[in-house]
Order: sequence, then C-alpha cells, then structure tokens
Amino acid sequence: MQSDVLFKALIETAVDGIMVIDEMGLIEVYNTACERMFGYNAAEVIGRNVKVLMPPPYHAEHDDYLGRYRDTGERRIIGIGREVVGRRKNGTTFAMYLSVGEGRFDGRRIFLGIVHDISERKANEQRIQELQKELLHATRLSTTGQLGAALAHELNQPLTAILNYTGILQDLARTGDAANAATVREVADQVAEQTVRAGEIIKRLRGFVSKRELDRATQELNTIIQDSIALGFVGAAETSVKLRSNLAKDLPPVLVDKVQIQQVMINLVRNAVEAMQDSPKRILTITTAREDGDFARVSVADTGPGLAKDIAESLFQPFMTTKTSGLGIGLSICRTIVESHGGRLWMEPNAGGGAVFHFRLPLAED
Repeated sequence: MQSDVLFKALIETAVDGIMVIDEMGLIEVYNTACERMFGYNAAEVIGRNVKVLMPPPYHAEHDDYLGRYRDTGERRIIGIGREVVGRRKNGTTFAMYLSVGEGRFDGRRIFLGIVHDISERKANEQRIQELQKELLHATRLSTTGQLGAALAHELNQPLTAILNYTGILQDLARTGDAANAATVREVADQVAEQTVRAGEIIKRLRGFVSKRELDRATQELNTIIQDSIALGFVGAAETSVKLRSNLAKDLPPVLVDKVQIQQVMINLVRNAVEAMQDSPKRILTITTAREDGDFARVSVADTGPGLAKDIAESLFQPFMTTKTSGLGIGLSICRTIVESHGGRLWMEPNAGGGAVFHFRLPLAED
C-alpha cells in the first residue's frame, strides 16, 4: 500500500506528462502534467483511445501501428523516443518529445509514455533560424553596397556601348542606303550582345540580394564558383589584380543552397582583393578539387601580406576584423554557412606569401 501511495505521488508531481495505455491503446493513467499540456482532465480521457491526443494523420494511423506491433513485434518508437506532435482539447497542436517504454502488469502488456513539451524550445529555434536568415540577407545587402561603385562601372560599359551602337544604327537608317544592310546587321548584333551582358550582370545581382527561403538542391560547384567570381571580382581588374582559376573537371555535384555558397565565395574573393591593395604582386588564385573521396574543396589564395598568428587564431570569431570599417562578421557568417552544409572553412598561410582560405563541402549522394 505504501508503494502504491508513493507511486501515485511521483506520477502526480512529475513535471513531464506521464500516461499508461494498454495494448489496445486505451488510457489507464493520465497525470496532472498531461492535463496541463493537453487541456483534458483525467476523467475525460481515462478509458478512451490515446489517439484522441493526436492530430491527423497520426490519429488515424495509431491503431494500425499498435496492431502491427502486436502481430510482428516491429518497433517504431517503443524504447526509442522521438519528437512528435500532440493535439490539445481546443484543437491546437504542439511539439513534444515522447518516450515510450513497454512492460507487463497483472500479466498483461502495458505501455508507459513520458511526454515533454518542447513547443517553447521549437519556437525559439524557429526564431533563431529567422534571425539567422535576416542576418545572412543583411550581410548580402552589405556586400552589394560595397560592390556598388564597381557594379555601376561594370554596367556602364555595356550600356554606353548600347547607346553608341544605337546612334550608329540611327545614322545608317537615315541614309537609306541598301549597301549599309550588312553593317546594320552587325551593329544590331553588337547591341543584342551588350544588352545580354548587362542583363546577366543584373540577373546575378538580383539573385544574390533577393530575400528567400533556404533552398538546397544538387548543384554544379564549378558553376557556382564561376558566377561568384563574376560578382566578387567586379572592379578588381582595375586594381591590377590578376585572376587565375584551376577548376577540377568532372567534379561531382554538391547539395547546397546556391546563394549561400555564393555569399561565402564572394566574401572570400573580396577579402582577398582588398588584402592585395598595397602588394606589388597581386594574383588571386581560385582552385576546386575533389578531396578525401566524399568532399569537394574550394581554395581562394592571395599574394597579400598574410596575417599575423594572433589575428589568424581569432579570425573567424564574430566582430573580429582587420579593416578600418566593417563589423567583422563576414568570415564568422561564412563559417556558419559552410558548417551548416556539413563542411568546414579554414585558413592557411600561402607558401608564396599571403593567405589561402579553404572550404570543403560534402558531395551529393547518388
């Protein structure tokens, strides 16, 4: 008798929900914490099927699961535990962690379920994810702002060419000379080519700065790198920085969010270009290669002054920067992006002087 009293006291004072069901799914024990979580009092659910506490489609599937377990012994949650969704009396749902154990009582099989409400934790995780997305978008906008003058110059070239070619076409059209037809076609082709060039620049820029949901898909890494160089290297040629690229052929695809990897690449390229501003030798080398069988590695090497050891050790920490302006969160965000893809980002001294930033990403599974 004393053990029964102690058992009831433990059940009723437990912070987590505790319930016991029989092998047909009927509720036999339902403690106070369950009442608080689900909104039903014990009298409303004792003797009822536990699926009353489940939203669709689990509500309809639970009896089949129990029946299959009775027939085959196949376990899906018993003895394991997992995150599931519960349904309150008012019809709303909440996230919970459910652990289920099996035992015997008075010669019959029973199941003990322990329910932990994780809805607040999941809400916090969701809020953190939203803030991370906002931060990633803000840093992309910041990068675009830094590229603004160079992008304006880059766009000005094809637009000026279009204007000049259009003037030539107008002059040729006024003469009405049939002999000029071939020249007109040639100039028209040049207008089309320069228009496409301007459109590609704008397309890359719009794709990079757009606010969007995470979208991981199988991508060709070399294509992402080439598109990133097209944005990140804007204006660098005028500072006498030479670009060398060595992109591995037949590199298997990766499963990534294209814009986020572009963000990493553009940041590394811009940092490398800035690092070489006062260097007599200015060479940016970008390499891709397959590594350890299951990874693709990207390397961005510069010929700048390199980094002191104490700076290098804290380089990826938030708000760490060697620049006179900037928040110092670019590399920290880059590392977060790469690690969220199951990869790694690190820096090494360049053998020829300067620094090399490497990041690697897992290859997409077949």
